[in-house]
Amino acid sequence: MNTRSDFKQALLTILALLVPVAIFIAATPIEKTNSLKPPAKDPIPVAFLISDGAVVIDFCGPWEVFQDVNVPTRQDMPFRLYTVAETKKPIRTSGGMQIVPDYTIANAPAPKVIVIPAQSEPSPAVLDWIRKSSKTTDVTMSVCTGAFVLAKTGLLDGKSATTFHSAFTSFEMQFPKIQLKRGARFVENGNLATSGGLSSGIDLALRVVERYYGREVAAKTAYNMEYQGQGWMDANSNNVYAVAPVSTAEHPLCPVCGMDVDPKIAPKSVFNGTTYYFCSDDDKKTFDAAPDKFANATAGKIQ
Repeated sequence: MNTRSDFKQALLTILALLVPVAIFIAATPIEKTNSLKPPAKDPIPVAFLISDGAVVIDFCGPWEVFQDVNVPTRQDMPFRLYTVAETKKPIRTSGGMQIVPDYTIANAPAPKVIVIPAQSEPSPAVLDWIRKSSKTTDVTMSVCTGAFVLAKTGLLDGKSATTFHSAFTSFEMQFPKIQLKRGARFVENGNLATSGGLSSGIDLALRVVERYYGREVAAKTAYNMEYQGQGWMDANSNNVYAVAPVSTAEHPLCPVCGMDVDPKIAPKSVFNGTTYYFCSDDDKKTFDAAPDKFANATAGKIQ
């Protein structure tokens, strides 16, 4: 028997088994340490703040995440989900869905998580509810242009945030005290968190699950949802939106929202000898109210 040869072969076999594991560990982003402590018994109350125009995927995506969480050590649902609005009046969301809110801001249970989707202009009362409720939340999170609602509370001043990529320019102009992070899937600051647009809210919700119950539970939730996105494990995974697209004569972009426009039919304005095209009359009005600001913000992005 060749003992040395047998030992060498056994060692090579062990290394062959360990290398793929090492590669997987190296490729997987390290789990962040800012974990949250769930209650010992009661479910975590999650308030979805909605108003007319609320974008369905912005709140239904995170809703699906939280409702699908299964914690092996618990028999009940770990999250208690409910909608909140300024009044009990039915809400007409994007696409025409109608929702009757569970609670108003006057009688809603104190949330530990608040989800703020893109929606209509918030009233002072709604902004005050967000401020007061956020004093005791574990996470107050916005999805898409829900970041504008959260920003209007002043809670994000001096902090970093992200939002829907087409709203980057408007967000920077409207909230100069907030550092906009382009290319971020989501941004976390203490108990405040903002995500990019639309499906980004699913990733931020999975990240919240991870902070409460660990990566394994979050990964199992994503698996059960048949959700294959990996953004919840990498906050900087929206790099495709890190650089603003350039508007050209052949392919003009709206300077307000950054979306493609058809110059043959689009509303337009001329400022300092440059013609700007817009997605809508509302965007044209927004531009015309402060053309110098938009012109400066898009300098170098128009050819």
